[in-house]
Amino acid sequence: MRLAERLHGHAGWLAAVALVHPAIVLRRTDRRAAWAVGLSTGLVTTVAIVGASMYAAYRERLRGHIFRASMSTGYLFERKEHLAFAVLAFAWVGALAYVAAGFSSDDERRVLRRLSHRAYVAASAIALVVAALGTAVATFRSF
Repeated sequence: MRLAERLHGHAGWLAAVALVHPAIVLRRTDRRAAWAVGLSTGLVTTVAIVGASMYAAYRERLRGHIFRASMSTGYLFERKEHLAFAVLAFAWVGALAYVAAGFSSDDERRVLRRLSHRAYVAASAIALVVAALGTAVATFRSF
């Protein structure tokens, strides 16, 4: 579990940084960003799957200890989980809007690309918060 936790944490920071790329590239609605969209969303999804797979062990072995030692740190982790889900949702909204824009008329394409840009801006901002919260909790207690 310790190795998975470390990989999850490091990949989480990479995913947070990777989400900044489509947020920047998609500022212009006519830019192509298929690789940025695909790779960043894929990385975020992979990190989320690893995190979800560790959740049962976290609840069993760490959650109680963290809350007993520091309620505020325990609640930081709980908020991190909720925000991480928001990151995943915003990244997928951005990806789906980007793909849908490719099949749309010019007017719809602009709206969908703008939606994609805004979704990636939100995802990247929240992901940086999630990574910071995860690091704070991991330095407090880990597997």
